Parts: sequence; C-alpha cells; structure tokens
Amino acid sequence: MFDPDSGRLPTGEHVASWDEVVERFGWTERRRRLLDGLAEAIELLAEAGCRQIWLNGSFVTAKDEPGDFDACWDTDHVDLDALDSVLLDLSNHRAAQKERFGGELFPNVIETLSGLSFSEFFQNERDTTRKGIVVIHLSNGNAS
Repeated sequence: MFDPDSGRLPTGEHVASWDEVVERFGWTERRRRLLDGLAEAIELLAEAGCRQIWLNGSFVTAKDEPGDFDACWDTDHVDLDALDSVLLDLSNHRAAQKERFGGELFPNVIETLSGLSFSEFFQNERDTTRKGIVVIHLSNGNAS
C-alpha cells in the first residue's frame, strides 16, 4: 500500500470506504483517536449535504504516530447555514478544528499561493513531489 522508500501512498486519488479507512489507517491508539475526531467531522459535513472529502497529511502515510490529519471537503451541495461553524473557522491556524476533531478541514476551494484546489494541492509535497490522497464518499449522514 505505501511506497517503501517514502512511506506515502502511490500518486493519485485512492477511493476508500469509511470501513477501509479505519482498517488501513487505524493501527495505533493515536490513529484511532484521530479517526474518532474525523468521524465526528464527517457526520457534521454529511448532515449539511457534503458528499465527499479528501484525506491527506501524515495520517495517510506509514507514520505510526501522526500529529493530526488534514482533509478538505467538497463544497457542492453543502448548506453552509446548516454547517457547524467550527468547520468554517480557519482562524488561528484552525485551532478550534484541531481542538475538536484532532485535525484540519478545509473547504475544497482554491489554495491562494498555488492556485490549485485543495484536493489538488494536497497531492503535492512542498518539494513538488507528487503523492497520493484518500477520497471518502459520504452519504446519509456518514461515510460510505
């Protein structure tokens, strides 16, 4: 699953169900706690109409103890008025999101410096190396 040299996923978007994400990325207690926070965020996003998220960061690598997770969410069909305000709070380096969920969640809009959508931006390392990310489709208030 992971590249043996970099510990990253192969380049591209890898679609996974919630159960597959838990099975593949929940192998330590720390990772399971982060998954609990991500599950809460997914539930809130899905309830507001979100249909897809992209999961990124050290969480989708071979690292045993990732610091957090990074994700972005599809803004199509989302009722922003129904969305929990913490998911729109990007202030103070997303401190409120990190506190509540254990990770950061960005709307999939254009990342200012790169000019790429966050789902594309997430597929690049700072050194421009391409990497893989995980796509989770949402339905009925949770991940499918």
